[in-house]
Amino acid sequence: MKKIIVPVDFSKHSEYAIESAAILAKRNNSEILAVHMLELSETSFSQSDSNNQLNDLFIMKRAEQQFEDFLNKKFLEGVKVTPIIKRFKVFRELNEIAKSEHADLVIMGSHGTSGMSEIFIGSNTERVVRHSDIPVLVIKNQPNNMHFENVVYGCDFTDESIASYIKVSKFFADMGSKLHLLFINLPDFAFKSTNEMEARVAEFLKKTEGNLKKLNDVVYFSDYSIEKGILNYANKVGADLIAVSTHGRKGIAHFFEGSISEDIANHSVLPVMTFKI
Repeated sequence: MKKIIVPVDFSKHSEYAIESAAILAKRNNSEILAVHMLELSETSFSQSDSNNQLNDLFIMKRAEQQFEDFLNKKFLEGVKVTPIIKRFKVFRELNEIAKSEHADLVIMGSHGTSGMSEIFIGSNTERVVRHSDIPVLVIKNQPNNMHFENVVYGCDFTDESIASYIKVSKFFADMGSKLHLLFINLPDFAFKSTNEMEARVAEFLKKTEGNLKKLNDVVYFSDYSIEKGILNYANKVGADLIAVSTHGRKGIAHFFEGSISEDIANHSVLPVMTFKI
């Protein structure tokens, strides 16, 4: 993990995010790219109105000073931090920065329970998730040690999840985490027998791993909904993190349709990391 992007709005929760990034950066000798996006009018820099131009220049200078104050944190000592100010609030620019800088991870702070309810329905976090080709880690509390030793990854083990599964497996293998592969079995029409679940998982592992060595690592967990199953199992095993898959701009994958991912984020006291399918 060489570079970590942290969107910054100078709030307490973006401070949690950059503190989380600092912990990982020190552990992996990484650089932090702290990005602040202004909400300036795109025409204001091209128009001849000197008052508007002066106003926008003032906003830029003020942001630079805020950045300097914000980054003056003890936990950032010894960490290389590059501040980046973008004039316009265009969230796809984060993905462009990630590509040009070969970044590995975006860490974004979000408000507590009430704020987290907006993660996947029109909030800034949702926009970042939808445009990001690299994993996005959502932090809602001040970080502790950021040792993600136990990670729960709910998967439907369909062909659509292959690309995401490969990303998730590699990412957490590099971090030395134990990855709990979770198949949630639901009642009624979604119910599957043990044989049906094992057959699907076996076929999936043949395609992704080329063998069945991880067959016994998959946990089959029954609950009344996918989000309840993931949260309950994460609590049962004392997980440090929950990983979910997204469809990028199309929204959450069918495995996490409707309010499922929102509920996971809203009710989880754990950090949530998203991976684009």
